[in-house]
Amino acid sequence: MTSRATALGRKEILDGVLVVHKETGWTSHDVVAKVRAILRDSKVGHAGTLDPSATGVLPILVGRATRIAEYLVNWDKEYRAQLRLGEATDTQDATGQVLARTDLTGVTETDLQTVLTGFRGPQRQLPPMYSAVKVGGQRLYKAARAGKTIDRAERSIVVHELELVSFDGRDAILRVVCSKGTYVRTLCADIGQALGVGGHLFALERRRVGPLLIEQALTIAQLASHCEASTLGSQFLSLDELLFDFPTVVVNEEQAQRVLHGAPLSPVVGEGALSQVGAGIVRLKNEAGRLLAIGTHDRTGLGAIRVRKVLNLSSH
Repeated sequence: MTSRATALGRKEILDGVLVVHKETGWTSHDVVAKVRAILRDSKVGHAGTLDPSATGVLPILVGRATRIAEYLVNWDKEYRAQLRLGEATDTQDATGQVLARTDLTGVTETDLQTVLTGFRGPQRQLPPMYSAVKVGGQRLYKAARAGKTIDRAERSIVVHELELVSFDGRDAILRVVCSKGTYVRTLCADIGQALGVGGHLFALERRRVGPLLIEQALTIAQLASHCEASTLGSQFLSLDELLFDFPTVVVNEEQAQRVLHGAPLSPVVGEGALSQVGAGIVRLKNEAGRLLAIGTHDRTGLGAIRVRKVLNLSSH
């Protein structure tokens, strides 16, 4: 049997993100379990849940990358959604029971395009009952399975782009780019309701999560093959790559030791000096370019940096 050390090479490659192509029928937790089995004892998590019936991009966090999930979940997402008009379901997707069927005679592509206009931009969306949202400590889907409807608050979302790719009179293929927290099945149900004929999400593929593209995504079988061929390390995206949105502050050796112990820093100098960095999240690196930690720069006070997460055990 191939050993983990032989298949994966140095342990350092077990930190980062793998872009996985989730298959239909699997939960996001199923994918995590399968990746954990391939990597054996590694710590594994995911960023951005996909429904079992959906396919596409699922970021899998490995090793220290599990510590930065909170910084990745704000990424926008792109989907290819198949909206089936004329049928409303209790789950708002094809897994549910049909509640009503409506004749689609007279519904034109122009009608649909007109309705789509109203769903672009900032929106208020009511989370579906069949969702993992908690209200009063209870998951909504558990209440829904018990035949209950729970009062829940609308949430603010943004539909950045909503494009009609094709329409055959019944099924519409939509390209959706949206903010985190957007339920595409609710969007589809709301579009159908606005048309007056009802509708549900028939199929969904997530094509992008932030900078992670479906063209990069590997199936579980492909990941296993890379592992056996000792090439899996090249498929990882580093923590530094994933945190590219945050400015860099370079610290000297003495300051690096403070960072690694979680101690706050006074204003530092060098590339990415604090005078050039706005308030907010920053990447702290040593002079060799190694990512040490994530910090918060507070320009309203003394301009110090508070270390939020140490990501490296050594600055060398």
